[in-house]
Amino acid sequence: MSKTRLEAFSDGVIAIIITIMVLELRPPHGTRIEDLAPVGPTFLSYVLSFGLLGTYWANHHHLMHVAKTVSGVALWANMHLLFWLSILPFATAWIGEEHFAPIPVAVYGGVQLLSAVAYFGLIQALIHAPGQTPAIAIAVGKDVKGKISPALYAIATPIALFFPWVSMAIYGAVLLIWIVPDRRMERVAKT
Repeated sequence: MSKTRLEAFSDGVIAIIITIMVLELRPPHGTRIEDLAPVGPTFLSYVLSFGLLGTYWANHHHLMHVAKTVSGVALWANMHLLFWLSILPFATAWIGEEHFAPIPVAVYGGVQLLSAVAYFGLIQALIHAPGQTPAIAIAVGKDVKGKISPALYAIATPIALFFPWVSMAIYGAVLLIWIVPDRRMERVAKT
């Protein structure tokens, strides 16, 4: 399979995941501004998940742009990532419907942790794909963000059982880390 086909498939799956998440948003019952309060948790969970999915999509795009070849291992690593991302609508809906209760917030963190681990696995599979140029390893570099993110998810997930809002703040911090543009891939892609 070509890297273009893998990227197109992944783009489609991520688009479907976002569509499923937005379909979980229901309008409030009533026409007053205060009628929005009951849907606030669902909307906040959607915003967080949309942002996190957006960072996966953007980084996946950059990764595929720098990769020159895709192996069978990379295909399965990509499917592993998409599997965990596809669970995100469930976890997002659960934390929203249950107003950030401990168990749903911990499950959400677990899904994010496993997504981050799967993304790391995809990077490693691409770096070690037969025929790969060193450009991808150079672009990934030390991958500080990629190492900090799963560590933060691993810390926040058990904390959620006691302090779910602290965990939500940590999940939000991960999003903020990734929103800051990372030019590693772009620099290597231009050379």
